[in-house]
Amino acid sequence: MAARTAASRVVTSLAAAIRLITSVVGGLIVLYAVFVLFEANPDNPIVQFTAGVRDDLGGFTRDLFTPDDPKIAATVNALIAAIVWVVGGNLLSKAVTRLAPRAKA
Repeated sequence: MAARTAASRVVTSLAAAIRLITSVVGGLIVLYAVFVLFEANPDNPIVQFTAGVRDDLGGFTRDLFTPDDPKIAATVNALIAAIVWVVGGNLLSKAVTRLAPRAKA
């Protein structure tokens, strides 16, 4: 029974790590969207870092929507990428948690 409890703790920790990582990625992409919307200085290192995260991990939504205003287009597409990361991470975390062995009563 101790092995099952240890395995359960490992799986639960893995699920928490998945949630944390995907939430951080989503948060950085949201931050990038805010920087774009409010026209932050593109030479700022924080803006460059968030732009890199968006390009590397959120690029799958680039040009998904193409409104006339490129600032709105970049913001909306980045926010969709962030939503996908957060929702996807939570769903994956819940799936992993369901795989956790249960202790017998």
